[in-house]
Amino acid sequence: MGRIFIILLAFLLIKSLSAYNIGLGRADITGPSVEIAFMGYAQLNQRGQGIHTRLYARTFIVEDERQNRIVFVSVDAGMITHVVKRNVIRELQKKFGATYRFDNVMISGTHTHSGPAGFHQFVLYDLTAMGFVEETFYAMVRGITQSIINAHNNMVEGRIFLSETEIFDANINRSPLAYENNPDEEKAQYRDNVDKTLFQLRFMDKQNKKILGAFNWFAVHATSMNNTNKFISSDNVGYASMLLEKEYNYDSMVGKGSFVGAFCSANLGDVSPNIMGPKCLSTGLPCDPLTSKCPNKDVCVASGPGRNIYESTRIIGSRIYKGASKLLQVKGGREVTGPLSFVHQFIDMPKQTGVYFNPKLRGLQNYTGCYPAMGYSFAAGTTDGPGAFDFAQGTTSENAFWNAVRDFIAEPSIQDIACHGSKPILIATGRAVYPYLWQPSVVPLQIFAIGDLLMFGLPGEFTTMAGRRLKNEIQLFAKSRSYEFNTILCGLSNIYTSYITTPEEYEIQRYEGASTIFGPHTLTIYINRFIKLLDAMLRGAAVDPGPMPIDQDSKQISLVTKVYYDGHAIGSGFGYVVTQPKKSYRRGQIVTCKFVAGNPRNNFMTDSSYFFVERLVSNGEWQMVATDADWETKFKWTRLSMILGRSEIEFMWEIPESTPSGEYRVRHQGYYQYILGGVYYYQGSTEHFNIFDDNNLRRRNL
Repeated sequence: MGRIFIILLAFLLIKSLSAYNIGLGRADITGPSVEIAFMGYAQLNQRGQGIHTRLYARTFIVEDERQNRIVFVSVDAGMITHVVKRNVIRELQKKFGATYRFDNVMISGTHTHSGPAGFHQFVLYDLTAMGFVEETFYAMVRGITQSIINAHNNMVEGRIFLSETEIFDANINRSPLAYENNPDEEKAQYRDNVDKTLFQLRFMDKQNKKILGAFNWFAVHATSMNNTNKFISSDNVGYASMLLEKEYNYDSMVGKGSFVGAFCSANLGDVSPNIMGPKCLSTGLPCDPLTSKCPNKDVCVASGPGRNIYESTRIIGSRIYKGASKLLQVKGGREVTGPLSFVHQFIDMPKQTGVYFNPKLRGLQNYTGCYPAMGYSFAAGTTDGPGAFDFAQGTTSENAFWNAVRDFIAEPSIQDIACHGSKPILIATGRAVYPYLWQPSVVPLQIFAIGDLLMFGLPGEFTTMAGRRLKNEIQLFAKSRSYEFNTILCGLSNIYTSYITTPEEYEIQRYEGASTIFGPHTLTIYINRFIKLLDAMLRGAAVDPGPMPIDQDSKQISLVTKVYYDGHAIGSGFGYVVTQPKKSYRRGQIVTCKFVAGNPRNNFMTDSSYFFVERLVSNGEWQMVATDADWETKFKWTRLSMILGRSEIEFMWEIPESTPSGEYRVRHQGYYQYILGGVYYYQGSTEHFNIFDDNNLRRRNL
């Protein structure tokens, strides 16, 4: 009897430690792929011309035995904004009541710089998109919401494991001079000036046999696709997700299948994937390490490791994927057990004050948050994407002409100038109110706890050392309360407030420091507030939700031209094939064809495709082989006549080596706007073409 009791007790103990309900979901968020500017490089002329890879939201939901529930979403987007999260919460509450709220939903952007812009509702961030773009905004809201709904509907009993590995050949520090300004004793704790560790949460079924999905965090900018790119792309981390999902959804098309594999952003603020480093474009000589300038007005830009942006994206994405894949194959790591907790608070950054120890003065000093402002070096851009005019990184002096331009927009106060310290203010965004606010001042902070794992929702781009310092301070606080935690930093979550550097990095005023909008003590404020939130969460104390960010919905302006009508030449029609593919190809060659098209903005083909590569199978039916979500495909939309509304789409498919021989076609579908009103479906298909292996093609040509 005693043995039975012990066995039963052990069973109940194991069940209580590891009993979670887990849901995983994915949904297409691809918005307007043409005519809309990209979010990331702030280039007016970088506007979408088509799709290279589609964009997705990937979600996990975890529920414990007390029915506490948390939701984390990783989104193929430049970042997440408050208005996007607010509207997602509204849509979820229409369907599920109060199950999902601001405090238990965290949404994080992967930081791809090749997704459509216009979803911020703040002037500075929507400026190059020509204002707020409803098409981008609602595509994101619908897709993220659907991803969470899919996860909600897929809840099963399961287990969670945490593991980590190091990836050494996928990232470098793009502002090493600023990093070097950190204290020597702090730098001595680390081997590298960027984080090389990939953290993975592996979701298993209850029996620990089937892998349901994996979410991975690795610090790298999604900027392998540089500012010359004009195709929608999820960039290196999106490609890593594609590879991981293909591995486990081996019989499914891209974006389909039950396994969900996400690669999420971390403290990536000063981390570049362009590992060949910055060089002067014309000469190949090194750039100035402080200013990132070159002689004779040459351009300083980082690249690599590939010969072009596509190869670089593929290589970096593959390296990150391989690290995650090996962890899944080993099935190692530590099981995460214990109850769920979460805490969330909005804070008004310019109103934050406190006292900190100044190591240079060796004494206590008061600090305060500043009204938002961007420094001169912000306009210089980075070595991943240089800026405009003749601005240089590392600028700590002012220019009378640019100050006059600044003061015309909004003049900073004497207090603003003093508060921002070594940063010369180029745009006093916190004082600019026309036609509406330029940057946010109220910021959400959020913490999730899954047992002894903490997830911090970071409201911007933390640099390497800023993230490390936050982690260290959290660990010191936890130990003082007799706790030990593992910590994951979830970058670009819930809102976007540009960069967060250490105070020492801020002094150098590279791009990251100039874009730390709340002044030199931004990181200090965040560390103190996160510790207070963690303390409240551990004690189970109630937290003041804080002031809700300002609602600017009614003030939005958009200068983006709508699609009014589509047209085609006499003798053709929508879906008409202008250029047919060749009769035969071998693997590795590129199939190209061209169609008369409607504007892709008429319908985003969410969870579908504008193009299908299809193979004729033995029963006379067509089998789908590839869509516009695949890495090997691209389509380019070209407007032929604004007045007549005519346009064409060129489709390209690089035939993978694994493609079987056979008879193929390309099918295009879309929607056109009739000049007298209404949006109508159309489709068209190419003539058939054959794919041979090299020997058969050689014999055929002979």
